[in-house]
Amino acid sequence: MKMPRSSLCLYLLLFSQAALCQVRLPRLVSDGMVLQRDAQAKVWGWAAEGEAVTINFDGRTYRATTGTDGKWTVLLSELKAGGPYTMEIRASNHITLQNVLVGDVWVCSGQSNMQLWMGRVKYRYADVIAHADNPIIRQFIVPGRYDFQEPQDDVTSGRWVSANPESVLEFTAVGYFFAKTLFERYRVPIGLINASLGGSPAEAWLSEEALKAFPEHLDTAKRFRDSAYRNQIMEKDKAVSDAWYARVQQLDRGQAKDQRPWYDPGCDASEWATMNVPGYWADEGLGRVNGVVWFRKEIDVPASMIGKPARLWLGRIVDGDSTYVNGTLVGSVSYQYPPRIYDVPANLLKEGKNVIVVRIISNGGRGGFVLDKPYRLSAAGHTIDLQGQWQYKLGATMDPLPGKRFIEWQPLGLYNGMIAPLVNCRIKGVIWYQGESNTGRALEYRRLFPALIADWRAKWHQGDFPFLYVQLANFMEATDQPSESNWAELREAQLRTLAVPNTAMAVTIDLGEWNDVHPLNKEDVGKRLALAAQKIAYGDDEVVHSGPIYESMEIEGNKIILTFKHIGAGLVSRGGDELSQFAIAGADKKFVWAKAEIEGNTIVVWSEDVSQPVAVRYAWADNPEGANLYNREGLPASPFRTDK
Repeated sequence: MKMPRSSLCLYLLLFSQAALCQVRLPRLVSDGMVLQRDAQAKVWGWAAEGEAVTINFDGRTYRATTGTDGKWTVLLSELKAGGPYTMEIRASNHITLQNVLVGDVWVCSGQSNMQLWMGRVKYRYADVIAHADNPIIRQFIVPGRYDFQEPQDDVTSGRWVSANPESVLEFTAVGYFFAKTLFERYRVPIGLINASLGGSPAEAWLSEEALKAFPEHLDTAKRFRDSAYRNQIMEKDKAVSDAWYARVQQLDRGQAKDQRPWYDPGCDASEWATMNVPGYWADEGLGRVNGVVWFRKEIDVPASMIGKPARLWLGRIVDGDSTYVNGTLVGSVSYQYPPRIYDVPANLLKEGKNVIVVRIISNGGRGGFVLDKPYRLSAAGHTIDLQGQWQYKLGATMDPLPGKRFIEWQPLGLYNGMIAPLVNCRIKGVIWYQGESNTGRALEYRRLFPALIADWRAKWHQGDFPFLYVQLANFMEATDQPSESNWAELREAQLRTLAVPNTAMAVTIDLGEWNDVHPLNKEDVGKRLALAAQKIAYGDDEVVHSGPIYESMEIEGNKIILTFKHIGAGLVSRGGDELSQFAIAGADKKFVWAKAEIEGNTIVVWSEDVSQPVAVRYAWADNPEGANLYNREGLPASPFRTDK
């Protein structure tokens, strides 16, 4: 029987009103969540005004009533580590949350080196991943989202996921090793809230209140509130990019329709030029051009590698590539940062001559194959080295692609979209890896970074919770003489931030890679952050959590005597070699390399070329290669300068 229209409308009205009255939870409060132990963990949500909410958890009952703003909050009694538990939430509806743990909750934030997931380093840590079956280490990924209008009260998606060999591939690598180390020491559940975004500068993570101290950034944030303004930027950037890549496709002679494509093994390459790979064609006869360049290499494959799955390692490529084996596409990456590791099907290789072709699109700068990376083909325990002479040919020449303006990196946006939804969640602390995007503004970072820490602490209403961060790793080519360095200045800004209470810094100038802003060694980064946590967050006064930190200097004749804190069991030169990366200057401020020796708990620095020294610098470079001052616990000293 058909329901009368008036009755149907009344039913739908009552149904919608009932739905509005029902309790709604934020995505963080969900199955598998980790609640902070030894604290009044918060559970919160929304419902109709005046709605009575009852929560049953771990044998206790809690009650709340929804306020006029439609929000309700319950503070759980101080909880002890354990679980899994079930949580019952009752109002006009009934919600059951399963598999809830009580342990320590850490926010993992920053830019790409925090965001970088275990899957990107899976070949380095294959055994760790294979044994990553720990159901009480969990991660919640906060989706990348910006908002310039107002702080958001919930994230758009996300769920709590336990670590296993499959799921751990999505975990922040630094965060996972941090959590793994803490779990092995304290045996309590660890929850990671991964709120990080590649390329993001510090100002993107500040609230509007905090940005008032930075008027230029606040003005930028206000401009980006205008959706028409944002759309105009996005549409222009997309149109420019689409037109550039369409033109590349049109001009590329390697894909012209009236000939064999250059990835075809039968293509005549007898006239192609040659160059060494790895390398950049700007250093060869081609010069500094952008557009498309094709590379080709013939290799001889033995019978022992045939019929087996193979893996092709092509280091890193600037910028995008499409890679073919015997005319078949085996992989493609559109931008320069990911490592090129392509699986080759078992039936694709043949005994004898095989052809590898790489089509590279360079949209700006120096195109080519990054040095000091692996270039090889492996199968069945055999490896063919691909370094050496390759043939190459220019497919298309283009003007550089104009840079785009990344809206998601603008001031305020990421705080509103990714941090504001988290501030109700009781946490143990924050681990932070960021700064690469601020290296051009290190002086400002001296204010920005402490302001960010103060801002987050104010918004969380948890006092001075632990804030642990990573000092920038070594990067770019080493220099043979003392010089100025934006990266060193940014590290100095990070070092100065140790003046903020309840903070600690993991020094990583020995963990980077000169040719990669995303170094693969994330295990030691996580472990050093965990040492900092043991000291700052867990109150372990026995642990040595930091390498030597410069404290003071004294001039004696032609020598400068340096003292340090955090020397642990004593100062050492790593490897027993002479101390290096010390530079000294007189009043003219011209720094020269210096001799340096450990004398007890001090270091004496001098140079025969400087009779009246006034200042010393240590590891003051983008890539302070050879810096070897450590404490006996194996932690490196932070770079520093005594001149300001």
